[in-house]
Amino acid sequence: MIDPRKIWSSSQLPTLPAVAIKLLEASRNPNADIRVIANLIKSDPAIAAKILKAANSTYFGFSTKLTSIDRAVPLLGANVVTSLALSFSVVEAAMTRGPMAPLYSAYWLQSIVQGAAAETIGGHCESGLACEFFLAGLLMDIGRLAMLKTIPDAYRPVLEPEVQTAPLVALEQQVFGFDHAQIGAELMRHWSLPESLRIATKLHHASLDEIKQHAQQPDYPMIRAIAVAAAAGEYFCTQHKGQSLARLRELTTEFYGHSEEKLQDLLQSIKLRVDKTGDLFSVNTTDISDPSDLMAQASEQLAQIAMQAHATSTHAVAKQKEAEEVSRELQVENEQLRQRSLHDPLTRVYNRQFLDDALNREVQRCCRTAAPLGLIFIDIDKFKLLNDNYGHQFGDLVLKRIAACMQEVMRTSDIVARYGGEEFCIMIHEPTEKGLEKVAERLRARIQDEDIRFGDQRVPVTASFGAAMTLPRRDEFALATELIAAADEAMYEAKRSGRNCVKFRVDLREADRRLALLVLQKRFSRWLVSSGAVDVATMTQALPQCKHPRRMLGDLAQELGFLNAAQVEQILREQQASQQRFGEVAVTCGFLTEDQLASLIALQLEDPQDLATVLVTLGVLDSSRSGQLLEGYWASSPARLLPA
Repeated sequence: MIDPRKIWSSSQLPTLPAVAIKLLEASRNPNADIRVIANLIKSDPAIAAKILKAANSTYFGFSTKLTSIDRAVPLLGANVVTSLALSFSVVEAAMTRGPMAPLYSAYWLQSIVQGAAAETIGGHCESGLACEFFLAGLLMDIGRLAMLKTIPDAYRPVLEPEVQTAPLVALEQQVFGFDHAQIGAELMRHWSLPESLRIATKLHHASLDEIKQHAQQPDYPMIRAIAVAAAAGEYFCTQHKGQSLARLRELTTEFYGHSEEKLQDLLQSIKLRVDKTGDLFSVNTTDISDPSDLMAQASEQLAQIAMQAHATSTHAVAKQKEAEEVSRELQVENEQLRQRSLHDPLTRVYNRQFLDDALNREVQRCCRTAAPLGLIFIDIDKFKLLNDNYGHQFGDLVLKRIAACMQEVMRTSDIVARYGGEEFCIMIHEPTEKGLEKVAERLRARIQDEDIRFGDQRVPVTASFGAAMTLPRRDEFALATELIAAADEAMYEAKRSGRNCVKFRVDLREADRRLALLVLQKRFSRWLVSSGAVDVATMTQALPQCKHPRRMLGDLAQELGFLNAAQVEQILREQQASQQRFGEVAVTCGFLTEDQLASLIALQLEDPQDLATVLVTLGVLDSSRSGQLLEGYWASSPARLLPA
């Protein structure tokens, strides 16, 4: 797990030039002499030239050409000049070449949109604050730039389009335990930027209720405007247009009383301002679609979201039907393209490319979270003989039936893929040793029992299985190849042993094995099953619906009173030197017992309250029974070491 403190203390972070900092300090003084501002600008020829060029652009629209900073500064004003100086500084930090260039360009384009949106909102709703709002909008995503600069290898996978199944802040929290809004706010604190900018940045992705808690603060106009600008940035620049439109509707209705028509007018005004702002910073904004086109895309996405959520209101159902009629052809085409890119066309399970990508991502996740990873290799026995005796059409039938058996047996969290020819591979999410053995044997028996016929004749089909399991160390990011090789070797051992059997390769240290068993015993789900309150099948259905927040172990240990801040700092220093996991270092230093560590990991993996809520939602338990079971769990042996 990446420590966020390493980001804002990194030497790779963008820095503000001295003149920008001095301008910021001077602009805070309402009585500052405009000549002081002009002299500060002239002390940095590069920034002076850019500001003078900007002053003569169509963005400001002065009727006569300005030939000197002394003439331009009084006309622009101290706040505008300061905003331009800071903006041009960020531009330089966001310009790069190489494989990461598209990610930097996407960040900067969205920042331009958000700055223009904030300025537009400021001009319409908060007279005289447009310039300050522009700066806040431009800088609100500075945390993304900081993460690109300091942790590019870890951050890049989160930004890939195929991973963007949820808003960026949600993915960041899921992968890192923090998000760019938190990083940006902390970076602004280090830069000594105004508190209003820092608070607005911290809250720009917050819920409506969280934002409204600041309604009595003097900075509330900026806070709410920046939240709307952030939603506008996602609406114009990301694929989550439906969710962004819904948030825009919610925020603008609550904050400004906007109707749908007024919201569309606002979006048109923002688009016009974006084009002018793009010219000011020499950024191509032609890829940003017209709001009317975006509205159609967003409405289609909202209709899909409504369908997935099984909306029950009459109005929602009517909207769903309307969206289905309009977008049916496009949905079919997109689904076909998606299926072809991710799935094997014959068996309909995932293809090898998808498996390789998913396995690499899972290895990185397991390295960060100390989670086990399993892989099963399956080879259909004597498949060439089946093709020779019954024909290739029958061979294709066998492949499809075997793939269907696998999908029937495996959990939704596991990934089934055709690896090539008659070989299949299954990635098992966080297995236990016994669990891996049971699922491999259950799948072997299921394939053996499958009734596959050639005419009236039943043709017996079996498969050989190789299963491998490991728990990656913190730096074993290249483990995918080794895990595949281990499972493949075990599969060939099964073939040499007579076929139709399972062989295992388990690479676990005894300490890891012991800890994994302890953690399993202390999980609330295991306690519920062991006590007979919930059966295994129901628990298997409930667990995938839990949130699994994956909080940092040090934070959890401090919250529960196991560790103090000084101990966490010492563990982090030791961890950096030894490259061991946080928990290992804590036990080695004597700060935690193995039992305490197992209790913490059990809570890190599974929030008992969240699981209880899911079981109530599914109708397995009522609220009263759920509360009784939670009390019983906390009072029982798996959790008895936790502080009261």
